[in-house]
Amino acid sequence: MIATTLAVLFGLLLLSLPVAAVLGLTGVVLSSAYSFIPATRGIGTVSWSALNDGVLVAIPLFVLMGEILLRSGLAQRMYGAMAAWLNWLPGGLMHANIATSMLFAATSGSSVATAATVGTTAIPEIRRHGYNERLFLGSIAASGTLGILIPPSINLIIYGALTNSSIPQLYLAGFLPGLVLALMFSLAVWGACKLRPDWGAAPIAVTWRQRVAGLPHLVPPAGIFLLVVGSIYAGWATPTEAASLGVLGALAIAAVSRSLTLPMLRSAFAGTMRTTGMMMAIVMAAYFLNYVFGNIGLTTKVVAFFNDLDMGAYQTLFVIIGFYLVLGLFMETLSLMVATVPIFTPIVVAMGFDPVWFGILVIMLIETAMITPPVGINLFVVQGVRQGGALSDVVRGVLPFLAALLLAILALVLVPGIALWLPGWLA
Repeated sequence: MIATTLAVLFGLLLLSLPVAAVLGLTGVVLSSAYSFIPATRGIGTVSWSALNDGVLVAIPLFVLMGEILLRSGLAQRMYGAMAAWLNWLPGGLMHANIATSMLFAATSGSSVATAATVGTTAIPEIRRHGYNERLFLGSIAASGTLGILIPPSINLIIYGALTNSSIPQLYLAGFLPGLVLALMFSLAVWGACKLRPDWGAAPIAVTWRQRVAGLPHLVPPAGIFLLVVGSIYAGWATPTEAASLGVLGALAIAAVSRSLTLPMLRSAFAGTMRTTGMMMAIVMAAYFLNYVFGNIGLTTKVVAFFNDLDMGAYQTLFVIIGFYLVLGLFMETLSLMVATVPIFTPIVVAMGFDPVWFGILVIMLIETAMITPPVGINLFVVQGVRQGGALSDVVRGVLPFLAALLLAILALVLVPGIALWLPGWLA
């Protein structure tokens, strides 16, 4: 049964079908092959229950917030400010790539939007200043993954909806690991440029007056973060209400920057509908696939498989981590998350691990899937923004950051307090 599932899933993926269609068709095939009563009769009920969760209303609002900020020119202004403060480090503007991605992640909640926005701003600087192109592109693709870890993260909302976990607790848990991961990415740049000084360009001459003049451009993302995340932690707003406040804040920033126009809003709404439609289709199809898994007993068999391994908690956890790393090579990240979290979370919680901590671990494992071929979405986003050259350049450039991400995952496993300290301290 497991072999059939994997064969159908990967076979359909190789046909380059849309991910939602792949998940739905896999469910139909498994239902036809193994279900006593056709599980397809439950598609309507499952689809309704999947999309009738009030928490998910926050998703289109966060997407709209990111779309407005993307079109308001906020990223360009942030990048200029961060470049002025960080260009003296070995690696120069690559540290600005990471820092800007971290700040934009705190306003968009999307890794793809983060990588595309920062890439559009930063890539023209490669030849202008003589950076090593591969490492520079890798820094954009890798730091873009911070969009789903640093709150407000759309993926953390979906994890909370799947596992009935507290979204404010998940947001608190993701904050410190996000900072640690950004620091490790910067250390990877620093180490690479120390070993090969020619990979980093000469520092750009910047005066202290120019640095100070750029600080006001860092206020809007901080304001959005405090408005959205602060209102949740203060108990003033639910995640959905906080997302709507974020949209109002984004509109205010666009108005102040004089970019709030009817064509801009039309473009932002169209982008929001496309992204939300894609995400909801994946969520709906993955819920149906999970329903089929339960109907044919596959979920029970997977749980029994891990129980029969007769291993300790950490040994089992590392098997699950390996499973995510392998599946991440072939599956789109959101579908991977929605299809596996309902299966693995009960196993991990039964072994004594915290579900909030496991949520952060899953997000970091999904981050590896975003920068590993053949379907690493951030690799293709950066290559698309680059508009030329070989995809292999981006793949090779991301390798030092992939190593840093794997080390961060290991650190999170060995020191769970990286994720749980802040929620416990503010509880």
